[in-house]
Amino acid sequence: MVLRLEEAHKVLPVESPKDLVPKFFDETAESYDKVVSRSTFGKDKYWKKEIIRRITDGDSFLDLACGTGILTREIARKFPNSKIVGIDITEGYLDVAKKNSKSYHNIIFLQQDAEKLNLKEKFDCITSSYLAKYCDPEILVKVCIDHLNPGGKIIFHDFTYPKNHPGRIAWDMIFIMLKLVGYFIPSWKKAFSDLPKLIRSSKWLHNYEKIMKNHSLKVEQQSFSWNSSVILVGVKAE
Repeated sequence: MVLRLEEAHKVLPVESPKDLVPKFFDETAESYDKVVSRSTFGKDKYWKKEIIRRITDGDSFLDLACGTGILTREIARKFPNSKIVGIDITEGYLDVAKKNSKSYHNIIFLQQDAEKLNLKEKFDCITSSYLAKYCDPEILVKVCIDHLNPGGKIIFHDFTYPKNHPGRIAWDMIFIMLKLVGYFIPSWKKAFSDLPKLIRSSKWLHNYEKIMKNHSLKVEQQSFSWNSSVILVGVKAE
């Protein structure tokens, strides 16, 4: 009985957001493009266009957590004579990215952890879509600044939980629907079940904005789609 009581009072390790990445994405690479488009009702394409609109110039670009290369290829289309490097931690996603990007000769894909990045080069712009909520903001911002040229931009994009009541109702209904869809697509069941919990609890926007300002970046943000998605931009001084 004593042993059982001791076991009952053991503190279980807290799962970090980054621990969820392999659980969400290890077996979803082949279906990702279709799922992200349909589950966001086409808004993913719109949000990425907004990211691209904020990239005005540059000769070198780094796309963190590039996944299947959706955003990476958009950057390559806009800047066909520039160097673009796509980084992702998941091998399966990089395999799909490489397969879908064969016609783009200015893209290089590398498997690395964004928080441990060490490319020994700097870029004019660093982007990431859906990465911020999984990472330690202090670590990721520092890594980005270390890889950024003077005058360069960091662009973070991710989900946020709407602040207004109608937005929250719509957001909750969408994820209830997606949770049901997960029963028919087993590889996405974990993501559709646990992702809304992560988004609700995440303070990524506040934390990243604060840390970017602490590092003397000029910061601005804009929300989209009933405050369910935010683009955060930081510019490094010349």
